[in-house]
Amino acid sequence: MSDVLVVKLGGTTFEEQRDVLTEIASIARQRPVVLVHGGGKRLTEWLARLGVGTTFDGGLRVTDPAALEVATAVLRGVVNSELVSALRDLGVDAVGLSGVDGGLLITERVPGIGLVAHVVGIRRDLLDALLVVGQLPVIAPLARDETGIVCNVNADDAAAGIAAGLGSRQFVLLTDVDGVRDGNGDRLSTLSAPEAEELIERGVIGAGMVPKVRAALASLAWPGAEAIIADGSGALALHRALGDPGYGTRIHAERVEVVA
Repeated sequence: MSDVLVVKLGGTTFEEQRDVLTEIASIARQRPVVLVHGGGKRLTEWLARLGVGTTFDGGLRVTDPAALEVATAVLRGVVNSELVSALRDLGVDAVGLSGVDGGLLITERVPGIGLVAHVVGIRRDLLDALLVVGQLPVIAPLARDETGIVCNVNADDAAAGIAAGLGSRQFVLLTDVDGVRDGNGDRLSTLSAPEAEELIERGVIGAGMVPKVRAALASLAWPGAEAIIADGSGALALHRALGDPGYGTRIHAERVEVVA
């Protein structure tokens, strides 16, 4: 298991993410970090401006060729560049990539929703080469499928595949909610894999939270690994996600009891 921290960050704007990017810069001076970003809100806005419709299926964006063209421009061109520039302003040697570069993300096409692929593995040599010299990879969720066609990839899925492939002991999904909730609407501080599957099956975990929880489960490739789903807008959100058991939801392969 490695000390590489993989963080998934929703892609909006630098102004909305200034605090958490400052935290990432601070942590990157102490341990290796890989940042995977989304961009759903920005992408939806651009698609609407261009008259391209947006449809979701099971929390995944249905992506036709027109939508993919916009996704590539927004995710790799706009959001990725903004994040890399912001991190470099904060003194971090950030490098922008997508899952296409170096064949980083190994994927298979998801049937029925267009140009969308699911991560089945990674080629880690490029990441290892960057991390060993102290650089921080910033990765946009695009990849080639098994036939070589560039596809959209759910950012949670991309980040989870990277965390599993690197053997990361901690994987943090920063989102706009404070964690996973049970049937009564109460936030769960810990969640085991079997419990998560049961909540999904019962429909308690639904809509956009399903890909996040599925991603968290997929990242748990090593004994002792943990995935944390937490609100990225709170003060010291990333530090609290890493160190405060009462912040967000911690997901493990098996139930972990928290002692008060």
